[in-house]
Amino acid sequence: MPWEEAAETALMSDTGRTPLPRRTAGQVAKAPSVRQYAKRGAWVVAARGDYDLDSVQPLADALASAVRSHPVVVLDASGVTFADSTLLNLLILTHLTGNLRVVAPSPHLRRLCEITGVDGLLDIRETLDAATG
Repeated sequence: MPWEEAAETALMSDTGRTPLPRRTAGQVAKAPSVRQYAKRGAWVVAARGDYDLDSVQPLADALASAVRSHPVVVLDASGVTFADSTLLNLLILTHLTGNLRVVAPSPHLRRLCEITGVDGLLDIRETLDAATG
């Protein structure tokens, strides 16, 4: 499925379910960063920090470019300190448009994936070596 078509479906859909957890008033947002590199035939996108509607665009751009250019894309999610449904939608979109592997999701992201059932859809690996091997 082309990226643009999947984005329209995944990012605009309303499931009608209970809203996902949000950052509480006392939490300070950690500025997101994205680093990319090749490893053993895969393209690794390492995400760090908090991801929500206001901060996800650099990661979305990196993943969109990666799935268009590389047969295997690995998201190193070990440094994701906060995620909401915006990041989950992005992961689903990327999964629909390419071969995405999610590595070592942080406890917060892992729990979010479990609550929503996304962990059954995504290819989640424990280590970077397992995802790039």
